[in-house]
Amino acid sequence: MLYAEFMPSALPPFPQPPESFEPPELLTVETAPDEPNLRADAARNRARLLEAATRLIAEHGVAGVTMEAVAAAAKVGKGTVFRRFGDRTGLLTALLDHGSRQLQADFMGGPPPLGPGAPPLDRLRAFGVAVLYRSAEQLDLQLAAQPDASRRFAHPSVRALRTHLTMLLRQTTPDADTDLLAHTLLGYLDPALIHHLTRQCGMPMERLEQGWLDLVERMTGRL
Repeated sequence: MLYAEFMPSALPPFPQPPESFEPPELLTVETAPDEPNLRADAARNRARLLEAATRLIAEHGVAGVTMEAVAAAAKVGKGTVFRRFGDRTGLLTALLDHGSRQLQADFMGGPPPLGPGAPPLDRLRAFGVAVLYRSAEQLDLQLAAQPDASRRFAHPSVRALRTHLTMLLRQTTPDADTDLLAHTLLGYLDPALIHHLTRQCGMPMERLEQGWLDLVERMTGRL
């Protein structure tokens, strides 16, 4: 059985109104500490910069998104971009923020089987399929936005995925080392691996989906 119907929705264009659902692990980009009285302006500037970066990606791909190019497209100083996002990785990560929020909202409060109300094993299957398709949909941006090795696994959005996986594994395989198993399962969903398998090896997404379902069955002792 395929689970493509449980893919998260595609990213809408920026800027977007704030999401009503904000679980604690959601990735956020804070305003600079020396601007406590400029939150409204900071929010407008942030949305303006993200909209400019989105246009650059549409026109030139992810490679066209530099701090200088975004500043020029948004007609602000380069220092403003650095204050908002820190560096290029921070900017690209912020572009993925909406998708991360939507996915977390889906698996924490959306309809089953991805959301609550389905058996844990069904939720585990649907979770991996949703992450697979979301990553494939935004693959170039996902790869460009990956933090360096020292921050990669501690990033809030990654921690949120791992925490959810660990919870589901504890419900399906309570005697296992679920913390390590969660890392193993996330390895299958790594954007770099998806890039290699789909673009370099030519594998269709349907094969990766079936591979995830098979991995879950074997890891949880169903096979």
